[in-house]
Amino acid sequence: MAKKVTSKKAATAASKVLRDGRTSKDSKTAAGSALSQRENKK
Repeated sequence: MAKKVTSKKAATAASKVLRDGRTSKDSKTAAGSALSQRENKK
């Protein structure tokens, strides 16, 4: 199975969604999902 990794650009956008208090719960759920697929820097 291929490993899915969120791109840096998408992760940045997702981070902005989570920090913005005006976004919907569904948007924040999708953003959290995207960030959970981001590789951790070591």
